[in-house]
Order: sequence, then structure tokens, then C-alpha cells
Amino acid sequence: MKATVMTIALLCAGAAYAQTSPPPASHAAEVSRHMDDLATLLDLTDAQKAQVQTILQEQHAKMKESFEQARASGTKPDWQQMKALHEQMQQETLQKLAPVLSATQLKKFQVIQKAMNHHMGHMAHGEKGAAEPPPVQN
Repeated sequence: MKATVMTIALLCAGAAYAQTSPPPASHAAEVSRHMDDLATLLDLTDAQKAQVQTILQEQHAKMKESFEQARASGTKPDWQQMKALHEQMQQETLQKLAPVLSATQLKKFQVIQKAMNHHMGHMAHGEKGAAEPPPVQN
């Protein structure tokens, strides 16, 4: 399961990077492999695979744009703001995926997404237990 979660996490990160700059051949192959893994997990048709990839790339581009706007304005969102933005983006993604995926595929995607969020929360906080917001630094 951890390998699946990491695959999805890398797919998401790779998709965002792939859209913003020309990737080296090895990176493009890795992104493609991660998308293939997601397609296998969700049992996607070729048409669905292309649509899902586009939706995920759009989500990551939008998230990156939000971060860049915050950085350009000189503001630094706190943990709660980041969490809220992430949850909003996830809901938008689910809304976009709903007409593309079957109910079963959408449910699988939500399980993968939840597992990835849980795993990434642990990685971000260097914890083995429940994900908590990092302590406030003064």
C-alpha cells in the first residue's frame, strides 16, 4: 500500500513539474509510469486515462499558481490555510473526475487520495502517529 501511495504522490508531483518545464527523458518516462500505475489501480480505459491525466495536471498547475501568487505577494499562508486550499482543490478534482470515472473508480480514487494525504501528512511532519499541524515558530 505504501508503494501505491508513493506512486500516486510522485505522479501528482511529476505531473505538475511536467507541465511547467520540459522534463528530461527519464523524468517523462517516470511520470508516464506513475500514470500507468494509476490507470491500472483504477482500471481506466485509454480515453479515461487521458482525461484523468489532464485533470490532475490542471489541479497541480492551479495549486502551483496559488503558491506562486502567495509568494509574490510576500504572504506566507499558515498550516490551516494550506490545508483548506488543499481540501478545496481535492473537491474540485473530484467534481471534475465524477463525469469521467464510474462510481467504483471514483470511490477507488478517493481511497487512494485519502491514503496519500495521510501518508504525506506523516512525511511532512516526520511522525509515525497522527498528522498534526507543526508547532508555531516565533
